Amino acid sequence: MTDRLFYGDNLDVLRGFADCSVDLIYLDPPFNSNAGYNVLFKSASGAGSDASIEAFDDTWTWGESAKEALMDIASGTNRPLQVMMSAMHDALDDSPLMAYLAMMAVRLVELQRVLKPTGSLYLHCDPTASHYLKLVLDAVFGADNFRNEITWKRTTAHSDGRRYGRNTDIVFFYSKSAEYVWNQQFTKYEPEYEARFRNVVPDGRLWMDDNLTAKGLSGGGYTYEYKGITSSGGCLSRQWNG
Repeated sequence: MTDRLFYGDNLDVLRGFADCSVDLIYLDPPFNSNAGYNVLFKSASGAGSDASIEAFDDTWTWGESAKEALMDIASGTNRPLQVMMSAMHDALDDSPLMAYLAMMAVRLVELQRVLKPTGSLYLHCDPTASHYLKLVLDAVFGADNFRNEITWKRTTAHSDGRRYGRNTDIVFFYSKSAEYVWNQQFTKYEPEYEARFRNVVPDGRLWMDDNLTAKGLSGGGYTYEYKGITSSGGCLSRQWNG
């Protein structure tokens, strides 16, 4: 299946996919930021889609959709997720945040199901709820399948009233299993830099020796004191290429 665009509730769409049929998932869901995104949901005529707007608003308020999501999880087979969501519900009650987490959890279950054993998932969020989403992801995918938390700096640092600037997003990287596909990316070294690695070890790795002598006459110039002992001078180090 290639070059297809689905329009509708992604939970309904996902449930139509076969198990282990997707190679890679990247999702950029609402961030629980209390912003209005219903302008994104328009029909071909330009009119708002009531169904989409209603489903989107349910994300932020506790209602039937959130209750149904929790019931779906409770009736499923993922015991760690059931325990996690029950504990969160006890702590957060029928709050907008709990509704958001329920909406995300029930969809993450489907996303994990459709992912191939060699597949990976990237979940883009922000610090508003990332710490809660990490717990949900651990329950759905297994903590041992967590690979990275990527911090994306969106803007330069700036103040934000009486707090540090909110200028980063978070991307969680999980795999379906330990056998996930990983294509290592390399940037070619500059020839001048590569030429410095003249030494080779038996397994083929290259290394260079580098002088760490401090600046100054006769290789000195700096004096250090540690536990009453004064010393100065330099040494030789080994640096690896790759």
